[in-house]
Amino acid sequence: MRLALCNEVLRELPFDRQCALAAKLGYRGLEVAPFTFGDDAWRMPAAKRSEIRKACADNGIEVSGLHWLLAAPAGLSITTSDRVVWQKSVDVLRASVDLCAELGGSYLVHGSPAQRRVATADDAARAEEAWILAAEQAATAKVAYCLEPLARPDCNFVNTLAEAADVVRRLGNPALRIMVDTLAASLMEPEPVADAIRRWMPSGLLAHVQFNDRNRRGPGQGDDRFAPIVKALRETGYGGWIAMEPFVYEPDGPTCAARMIGYVAGLLESGV
Repeated sequence: MRLALCNEVLRELPFDRQCALAAKLGYRGLEVAPFTFGDDAWRMPAAKRSEIRKACADNGIEVSGLHWLLAAPAGLSITTSDRVVWQKSVDVLRASVDLCAELGGSYLVHGSPAQRRVATADDAARAEEAWILAAEQAATAKVAYCLEPLARPDCNFVNTLAEAADVVRRLGNPALRIMVDTLAASLMEPEPVADAIRRWMPSGLLAHVQFNDRNRRGPGQGDDRFAPIVKALRETGYGGWIAMEPFVYEPDGPTCAARMIGYVAGLLESGV
């Protein structure tokens, strides 16, 4: 298992310094939020993509994948009845898939709760239409496109692993997968997160994991205990990325990044 840091934690730093700090702390990857490169990151020029790859290579670190896919530009939605907005949102998703592959990433996480809220069955159908097209692009690019179950009330569409798996199975593209966000899973799953991992890993659908505490801080910065989760991942043979995705950085991003990896790396090294 390899540890990645969601790069928005360090977004006040230039990307090359993000890479250097993450590598110094022991992370092997950065999970990139495109909005940290501006509203037009989805159509990033080739020179900028090359610059990002070089910054990673110079510091011995990788872009593990992409997340927060529709946070910018403003106004995107995959459920809207406005076809112009919907099409632009799909264009951003498809371009983000290609961006991920070109930066060396292996997965994308579709969270983006505000851009997938539903009020009707038609809204849900439009979301699935968008995911079909994104998954087709992912299959071509040879990356995984992961649906992220998110907790209510932030999101009202695809809240559990079972709901995500139902969408993935119905759409039927092997590039479309599911993932575990420990904050959301701890709030929405009918069992402890470790047991949910043991239940879903054998399905072959589970492709990625993000760690965060229910208090919205990083692992080790709240009451949630991650040793059982690490043990479940180890027992089920998970060999992918674990990305640290806090939403509250206390006392600041760099210190939060250091505390998280100290805690999780300790669990991994202890063999729990």
